[in-house]
Amino acid sequence: MDFFYPNWINDMWRILGSLFFGDKHHFELQGRKQFHKKAIAEFCIEKGIALYDTASEVRRLKENASDKFLEVVTPTDIETLLAKIPHCRAIVTTGQKATDTIVLTLGCKEPAIGSYETTKINGQEIRFWRMPSSSRAYPLPLEKKAEFYRTMLTDERIL
Repeated sequence: MDFFYPNWINDMWRILGSLFFGDKHHFELQGRKQFHKKAIAEFCIEKGIALYDTASEVRRLKENASDKFLEVVTPTDIETLLAKIPHCRAIVTTGQKATDTIVLTLGCKEPAIGSYETTKINGQEIRFWRMPSSSRAYPLPLEKKAEFYRTMLTDERIL
């Protein structure tokens, strides 16, 4: 899947399926271990959810998906990116590496998991949320993770 959170054992699309449709399997392609990219993209557009990486250039130090072995070579230019989407009111990270990258790039405080810090970007106040990782390697049941996401999505008036 040429999109975000494509790994079958990552629960991002199950979390959102559960919260928005009452069905954690909503974005799964039936009978296949894949997510429905077109349905996810349409959903994100409808809800005003933009997805992007916190780094435009990375180096994998080992042949696996673990952020522990990921080196950020070039962080994303968040200020330039947000100038292109001026209605954006929040940035949400879903892992420690992404959180660390935003903190270093913007020079802001790191939020506690499930909460946010307010920062200014291009003169606009932005909420910087830190969510629990949707990876199953993160030791929290899907339902508990979904409650953190429910709070954020409700506060941001998306849910």
